[in-house]
Formats: sequence, structure tokens, C-alpha cells
Amino acid sequence: MAQRGFTVKKSWDNPVEHAMPADAWVPAEVRIGTVTVRPATVLAPMAGVTDTVFRRFIRHASLFSTSHYAAGALCPDSETGEIKAPGIDSAITNLQSGCGLLMTEFTSADGLSRMRESKRRRYLTFYEDEHPIAAQLFGSNPDTLAEAARIVQDTGFDTVDLNLGCPAKRVVGCNGGSGLLRDLPRIQEIFQTVRSVVTIPFTVKFRLGWNDSQIVCVELAKIAEGEGLNAVALHARTREQGYTGQARWEWIAAIKQAVSIPVIGNGDIRTPEDAAAMIAKTGCDAVMIGRAAPGNPWIFRQIAQYTATGAYDRPTVEDRYRMIRGYFKMLLEEAEACQDQPRDARLGETSGKMKQFASWFTHGVPGGAKLRAAIYQQKSGAAVLDQVDAFFTHPMETGATVDEIPQSALFNGFDPALACD
Repeated sequence: MAQRGFTVKKSWDNPVEHAMPADAWVPAEVRIGTVTVRPATVLAPMAGVTDTVFRRFIRHASLFSTSHYAAGALCPDSETGEIKAPGIDSAITNLQSGCGLLMTEFTSADGLSRMRESKRRRYLTFYEDEHPIAAQLFGSNPDTLAEAARIVQDTGFDTVDLNLGCPAKRVVGCNGGSGLLRDLPRIQEIFQTVRSVVTIPFTVKFRLGWNDSQIVCVELAKIAEGEGLNAVALHARTREQGYTGQARWEWIAAIKQAVSIPVIGNGDIRTPEDAAAMIAKTGCDAVMIGRAAPGNPWIFRQIAQYTATGAYDRPTVEDRYRMIRGYFKMLLEEAEACQDQPRDARLGETSGKMKQFASWFTHGVPGGAKLRAAIYQQKSGAAVLDQVDAFFTHPMETGATVDEIPQSALFNGFDPALACD
């Protein structure tokens, strides 16, 4: 049984350590309607996390160049930049080598249809370097969801996604998220209504069912395919589980056998090995990653590296410094850039977001607890950045890398209470 309130757990329950399969890779690409996702990896929508700054941060952190290739691994063509993954016919390029599809924070269709245009910008703003990008909606009224989906399409998003997975009480209480899993006829009506008003690819993310006695995921996937949706994503837990226990990947495999549209697998992917193991065990077309991304923003690059070369890099503590500093600078620059916008479209003070991110990102860094304590005392984003610089500019004597740190240490600070991976 999930914890009361269904907040997201900070760590995994006895996570299974997967070895890298000898003959399975995350596909180099997957086609979702008219949109090519290259490689076949997706950043899961997480409330309070996947704003435009974090999405762009992940996208840039995901890119890798020839200098990152392991010795003896395959190299890109000198003219085209294309690389062939071991055993995979499709090619990926350096410019599209990390997270294949970004997704927004999940957004209320009711709120989106009512709010002023200026406020919508906070929820639907994205930059050209975020393509392809999907907007995820939740709600229970077919007409309202259709209107919100039309707004998403008119704003320029590449795809629109329906959230049927969030277990949060405040969402389920409105019959949204995983609350709708108890009403398949209503879901089918939503599919029909939204599909009738948008031409961009339409996808859905859902769970196994409300509880173990109400597993509906295979039937739901068939309904989605029948109503013209372009892909389905399964978080392989029930609503009752919340984020506890093991994700049951066998249901991802069952859906893959039941439908012909692309199937995206989600749940318990913490490492490139996990991603490849999910592909090997389920045959799914793509993988979606949520909770692991804030603790290890390199995971998409690592998956892409393995797909392309058969090996992947592990970041050093110095890499962590560069990464956290880069993200904090992006936050400050974004806040400065939006000061001329209407008040309800501006970003708030960045120090809170920095503190949230630092708690995820500095676990495993020697002396990280001292840095977190210093950061939490600061009142402004600039002061937080000064503390980061002061901490990391000291000589790094350990040279510790992420793979030398227990996986549990990397995620103990992650507290995405509203995340929906």
C-alpha cells in the first residue's frame, strides 16, 4: 500500500540491479505519428520540476561529442556525423543524441482553459531548442480537455499527452489523473473528443489500474489505439501502489503484444542498464525517465552513448560542479529575461528552485551536506551561486565518480512530492 497522501517516495524499494543486456539497446528512434523521437527516450512530466529551464538543462546535458566516445568504440562519420549503434540499423546524430522527447509539467485543462493568455505563458512557454516537446494535460471533462488540447496545438507543441497516471489526492479527487482509471467509458469519450479537434500526435500515459483487482492497462491501450491515439506510455504500478514496490514490467510487455502503436515503458529506470533491460524484457519502443533525471541529469546522454557506442561515461565530481553551476545560471538568466512580462507570467525568486535542485544534485559529492546547509541559509539566487562557487573551487582531492557512490546516495535528497514519473 502506498503511503498516505501518495507523495512520491524519495528512493526506490530494494531496486533491482540490472546487468547490461548483450543484445538489447534503447532504439535509436521511434516514430509517434508525424514526430520522430531520436533517440527513443522521454523526460517524464514532473510537477514543480520540468519547467522550461529544467527541460533545456536536460536537453543540453544530454548532448555528447566525439570526445566522449570510449576508446575503441564506434565513431561518427566524418562528413555526416551519423553513428551506427551496435546491432541497430537506424542512425542518430550528435545533435540529437540525448533526451529524444521533452514533456512539460502536467497542467490542469480546467485551469488552462480559464486563465489569461499572459498566465498561460508560465505553463506553455518553450524555446525552439526544446523541440520535439509534448504538453501533458489532466482533467475529466472531455470538452474542456479538447479545448485545452487545441490551445496546446495552437501554441506550437509537437504532441499533446493525457495524464491518467498521477496518484496525488488533489488530482484524483477531481477525477483526474489515475482517478479516471475506474471509468473506461469516460476515458474513451475523452479520447474521441480530443482526437476530433487536434491534428498533432495525441498520446496517453497511464498506470496498470486503480489497484490489483482492477488492472485495466491492456484494455485501455486497445481503446487508445482504436480511437486513433499515436502512442501509449505505461507506468507499471497501480494507483494504490503510488511509488512503492517494484514496477511490473511484464505489463509493459503485455501491452506491446496487444497493440501496434508505439509503447513507452516507465518505472524503475535509474541507469542505462535499467533502460536497456526494460527494452530486452518488454520489447517496448521507448523508455520514459522521471525520478532519476534530477539526481543524474546525464542519464539520457549515458543511454545515448551506450546506444551509439556500447559504452558510456560516468561523471566526476567536477562534472557535477559544472552541471549545477550551469543550471543555476540558466535559472538566473531566465528570471532576468522575464522581468518585463506581466506579473503572473514572471518567474519567482530563483533561490527556492536552486535549493530544491541542490538537494538532489549534491548527494554523493564529498562534503555535500555542508554545501546544502550553506545554500539553505541564502536569501537570493546570486548568493546561492556564490556558495556553490566557493565550495567547488577548492582542489578536488578524491576524484570520486558517480559510479563509486551507492545508488541510494544519489537519490536520498530527491523529494518530488508532486512528480508523476
